[in-house]
Amino acid sequence: MEFNFKSEMEINKVNVQSKLNTFNEYWTPKIVGELNNQFVKIAKFKGEFVMHKHEQEDELFYVINGKLFIELIDKTLELNSGEFVIIPKGIEHKPYAHEEVSVMLFEPASTLNTGNTENELTVSDLDKI
Repeated sequence: MEFNFKSEMEINKVNVQSKLNTFNEYWTPKIVGELNNQFVKIAKFKGEFVMHKHEQEDELFYVINGKLFIELIDKTLELNSGEFVIIPKGIEHKPYAHEEVSVMLFEPASTLNTGNTENELTVSDLDKI
């Protein structure tokens, strides 16, 4: 019988705050992990984003620090530190933050940050940190 497993040398813990300290720009997600064809990303948000949707992917927003608002067609969600929301595929949404907020995102590797809208905020080649 053959077993397939990664060496313990390839398994590393990630300090999220330490990773957040490596960048200052807003709306530019950074990849900090990958599992099951999903990326674990962190980002800093401040100001307005763009209304968009993802045709094929659900998107999870987890607030690490701060307060995040997500505008939907019929309401606005307010997320505080330690809270998350899953935005199902096909749902239009617009994240925004009055003050800097740190967020962790779980989404398929194919997910483009601006979904069906391409503009100056679109980041198609993400940094791995």
